[in-house]
Parts: sequence; C-alpha cells; structure tokens
Amino acid sequence: MTLLDEQEIEAALADRPGWNRRGVEITREFRLADFVGSVEFVGAVVEPAERLGHHPDLSISWNRVEVTISTHSEGGLTEADFRLAGEIDRLQQVQP
Repeated sequence: MTLLDEQEIEAALADRPGWNRRGVEITREFRLADFVGSVEFVGAVVEPAERLGHHPDLSISWNRVEVTISTHSEGGLTEADFRLAGEIDRLQQVQP
C-alpha cells in the first residue's frame, strides 16, 4: 500500500465527515444509545474489518465508541484507512 500525501489525506477527510486526523491516524467517536448499543456497534465492525483485512483500534466507554484507523505496516494513512472508515460510517447509518 502507498502512503497518501497531505493533499490526498485532506481530500479523503473532506469525504468522511466526522473523522479527524490525529497524527498518522484518523479517528471518529460514535455515540450510541447505551452500553449495549456500543457493544453491538463494535460487533458490527468485525465484518467489514475482516472482509477488507484492515482492523481498527476500538475503545468503548458506555455509550461512546472511538474508532481509530491507521495502516501501521506503512506508518501512516493509506486508501485502505478511508475505505474502512466509509464502511464503518455505513454501519452507523443502520444503527437504531
């Protein structure tokens, strides 16, 4: 995978509302109804992560899930990170 340059990262972030850059990662906080909703959301992330072969870091705090994505093997951000972010965004749209 090829690292994205600064312009590519900015363009990709513009297409992913809610995601923010933090160094060599992108991150987004999802708010759910409660702890059960948070755990169910994390469970739903498994399918696209496995299908894409790209796995985020996840942190649960009652009704919040923080998702952090980076291509660790490349030391930065690649197209794969933003593809996974898009898949995770679609999951949020189907949550109750």
